[in-house]
Amino acid sequence: MSDSIGFLLSDVARLLRRRFDERARAIGVTRPQWRALTALSRAEGLHQGALAERLEVEPITLCRMIDRLEEAGLVERRRAPADRRAWHIYLTDKSRPLLDQLRGLADDLSAQALDGLAIDQQDRLTEMLERIRNNLQSPAMEIAHG
Repeated sequence: MSDSIGFLLSDVARLLRRRFDERARAIGVTRPQWRALTALSRAEGLHQGALAERLEVEPITLCRMIDRLEEAGLVERRRAPADRRAWHIYLTDKSRPLLDQLRGLADDLSAQALDGLAIDQQDRLTEMLERIRNNLQSPAMEIAHG
């Protein structure tokens, strides 16, 4: 009997995370750090609350993570102009080469994971996964099963 699609997707995602973590640790980055850095690279200047929400972590957890990244010189906090209690997070120049390394690790891992699949199969897989994600993000999905 074959595994359910949910189990299979979960197992593949778990294995991808594990393999990426092994590679990232070799250059001194933890999973929470690379997730935060990558999220910031996609939306630099987020305030801490929005970043915590995006990473699905508690704000206090993110605060400690940002403290460590700031101590390492990888991010900087800047006060929000409209609200002096809020902070926006920005990458530093020091983080950019590290992000390039992480992207290279991700590219290598993707190539390894997709080994044996033709380019058209890879493209089709991407299209199908995007469709599944879109289906699950649909407001109609939430209403129908809410």
